[in-house]
Amino acid sequence: MQSIVDFLNGIIWSPVLIYLCLGAGLFYSVITRFVQIRHFFEMWRLLFSGKSSKKGISSFQALAVSLSGRVGTGNIAGVAAAIGFGGPGAVFWMWMVAFFGAATAYAESTLAQIYKEDDNGEFRGGPAYYIEKAMGQKWYAWIFAIATIFACGVLLPGVQSNSIGNAVEAAFGSGQMIETAVGTFSFAKIFTGTVISIILAFIIFGGVKRIAHFTQIVVPFMALAYIVTAFVIILLNISAVPVIFAMIIEDAFSPMAGFGAAIGWGVKRGVYSNEAGQGTGPHAAAAANVDHPAQQGLVQSFSIYIDTLLVCSATAFMILITGAYNVHGAGEAFLIQNVAAEISANGPVFTQMAIESALPGVGKPFIAVALFFFAFTTILAYYYIAETNIAYIRRTFKVSGLMFVLKLVLISAVFYGTVKTANLAWAMGDVGVGLMAWLNIVGILIIFFLSKPAITALKDYEAQQKEGVEEYTFNPVKLGIKGADYWEDRYRREHGNPEVNTSKEVDVEVVNNTSS
Repeated sequence: MQSIVDFLNGIIWSPVLIYLCLGAGLFYSVITRFVQIRHFFEMWRLLFSGKSSKKGISSFQALAVSLSGRVGTGNIAGVAAAIGFGGPGAVFWMWMVAFFGAATAYAESTLAQIYKEDDNGEFRGGPAYYIEKAMGQKWYAWIFAIATIFACGVLLPGVQSNSIGNAVEAAFGSGQMIETAVGTFSFAKIFTGTVISIILAFIIFGGVKRIAHFTQIVVPFMALAYIVTAFVIILLNISAVPVIFAMIIEDAFSPMAGFGAAIGWGVKRGVYSNEAGQGTGPHAAAAANVDHPAQQGLVQSFSIYIDTLLVCSATAFMILITGAYNVHGAGEAFLIQNVAAEISANGPVFTQMAIESALPGVGKPFIAVALFFFAFTTILAYYYIAETNIAYIRRTFKVSGLMFVLKLVLISAVFYGTVKTANLAWAMGDVGVGLMAWLNIVGILIIFFLSKPAITALKDYEAQQKEGVEEYTFNPVKLGIKGADYWEDRYRREHGNPEVNTSKEVDVEVVNNTSS
């Protein structure tokens, strides 16, 4: 199984995908005139301005749900893997993915808002929806939906729960070994898997509202606690910070693990961690109740900064400052060996050792608790994403019981992932991430060249900003955006029939503005 998964990863995570991720981020950064910088303070304002409704959740709740997907094991174990296999320079490329990826996140999340639907009293949307409506290619949308159900419903949850099981075992011991029909596992992992499965079942059977209420409390608390702990460790070693920063920059361009390794691992773990372009964030973005699609696009763009520039950087500096890492070379050799050779980079141990060396007695239990919350909330986000794509398929095939089957499969995958080895779990997760990233990034680039809806929405929002309007509106008919049925109906209810834009001069002006 490991060899098959590795073969698939070699194809999916070829250099082409790495360049595609960076290229898409750079492309949307230029096209939006670096929206991630220009509207930074507007992002902050919008975080707390939206309100939930019976159909949708607030902007902050949508941010929390999407952050619960972004902030996960990639921030702890993934950063360790990037350093362990790509060297310190991989951290720099994670930063680059985050900076340019913030523009990609704006584009995909705005598209999700534009083309969202009212599904039995709940907002639904995401790549499958905007691929069908903006590209007009339903077959492509179906491929994404099926790949996403498989990735988020089966593959990715096991990666998250696996890290929880490893962290609990490292912190509290394995306990008695128990023989089962599928292998021998530690009591600690079996117990952890059982507890996670029970709590997970309670929440996901309560729907998106319960998920949103849980994540809006847990996500800010866990992220803040983690960053404060990292900040304390950095302060205790403040003199080493300039040296570490210089090492990251220097190794990014003359990498000890090889230029391809540094970029490859930095981009792979960056995409895995912040999920910009992967297509997961838009699902939560579509569920938000906002006055204009661009607003949630900006909020989701800000979430990339929180994930990578804050949480991932906190992990990286803790590991590098304390020297709790190895850098793997070719074969069995190490380019840098600071810790025992048998300690795997594909796990949370580097981070645990970093905290333990600075704050004795704290590292192992703290990371076990942090990973539980990071990974558990991510599993919740994965469930919601898989559920949304099943809802998309159910628009065509009215098959009952699919949601219930999804819940059972995901809970089983979580339990199984908790007790299995890390390398296979990470490799399978990479397959899922890579497939979704390929399909989504290609999709949003094609949509841009077809009609530029996300850029048109941004121009419209900026025009209303300049006018100083008290209440933003979005009229897709006037803007020439087709397929935005929800927004057409909403505008009609609130303002009467939408004004159809028939002026060729205005159409040309919009296109010219979007390319400026």
